Amino acid sequence: MHPELEALLALQEKDQAVTEAEDALAALEPEERTLDEGLRAAERALEAARAQIQAALDRRGELEGKIASYRTMQEQRRQRLEWVRGAKEASTLMAELDLARSVLAKEEAEFMRSGDAVTESERKAAEAEKALQELREAQAPLREGVAGRREAIIAQRERAVTGREQAAEAVSPPLLGRYERIRRGKAPLALYPLHGDACGHCFTAVPTQRRALIARGASIEGCEACGVLLYAKE
Repeated sequence: MHPELEALLALQEKDQAVTEAEDALAALEPEERTLDEGLRAAERALEAARAQIQAALDRRGELEGKIASYRTMQEQRRQRLEWVRGAKEASTLMAELDLARSVLAKEEAEFMRSGDAVTESERKAAEAEKALQELREAQAPLREGVAGRREAIIAQRERAVTGREQAAEAVSPPLLGRYERIRRGKAPLALYPLHGDACGHCFTAVPTQRRALIARGASIEGCEACGVLLYAKE
């Protein structure tokens, strides 16, 4: 076996441990995202319900203002009617009073319904607030579980990174640089065992002479096709 092969394999094992921890962290994201999306949906529902309350109150205030204005105008018409002497003008004012009275009645009916709309909006907001609170309570143990797993995985990753740094110190700088360059490539690993007379990664045939050097541990050879480092299993 090549003197540095064992150190390289140990380094690769540590890198795999780091990768596994990072993959485990990434695997938590969909679960957290699902919880967050559910919570945001409930929060949006509550915001919409509260906005409906404000809209209903605004509408009620608008109607109240219109009704007050109509009543003022009606009172002005009545006062004018008391001073009118001509039959034609009196008839016109009476028609205006009748029309305004009809309009006022409709606005007052709408004002009554607006009170019901406020009550209904408040009921829906209360339901949305209750649903949000219940969702938070239901999610609490799930979030606690995810947080606990995340903390454990982070601690595992930190240990793996520390082990990786220590393992890297046992590899010579030139070989370490070569190893790192291969890791940045497309191959999942930097080192692969020979598979018969071929590369264990891309299965390209390895020339006999180079294969013999690898088998004797005389050198750590790279695959001519994919570039990974090759070694012979004991």
